[in-house]
Amino acid sequence: MMFADVFLCHWSVNTAIRKNNTMIQVYTGNGKGKTTAAIGLAVRAAGAGLKVYIGQFCKGRDYSELHALKKIKNIKIEQLGAPCFIKRKPSAKDFAIAKKGFSRIKNIIARKYYDMVILDELSVAVKLGLIKVDEVIGLLKKPSNMKEIIITGRCAPKEVIKLADLASEIREIKHYYKKDIKARKGIEF
Repeated sequence: MMFADVFLCHWSVNTAIRKNNTMIQVYTGNGKGKTTAAIGLAVRAAGAGLKVYIGQFCKGRDYSELHALKKIKNIKIEQLGAPCFIKRKPSAKDFAIAKKGFSRIKNIIARKYYDMVILDELSVAVKLGLIKVDEVIGLLKKPSNMKEIIITGRCAPKEVIKLADLASEIREIKHYYKKDIKARKGIEF
């Protein structure tokens, strides 16, 4: 590829961002690394001077990324869930917390302060019925001045994937959980 080809390729990407305003990315699948990929994007964006907001659905316990990301000036991270409840049926409290969290996200996006908003585990919240897919689609279709909206979590709804500009499926090939190795601090949480 010649330099001119690289330049034209880069120019066409920037044109797409201006034309569509907000690029939507989805990281889904049963493999490990969806949140990690989104956090990598957050760090890269912050390094470029962009303002990043991360809202974590279905997470309410002490994850190590909270400590690291709170030290980065351009990143704000908030948990919008109770302690993980994936192994049980959601309670009325879980529904209330998710509703409040999604309302918070709508306000964050409406404020037009952040360049990037990461909705960590939003797909799980939708799969569990805590948030309706139509609400997510409505939010994603609203005009905003954001450069990126990133959605993570297993079981991303097909309607969200269809609307996305980028969708990656992280597939598990092998995992040490199957050897009864428990979640490790700094690696899984």
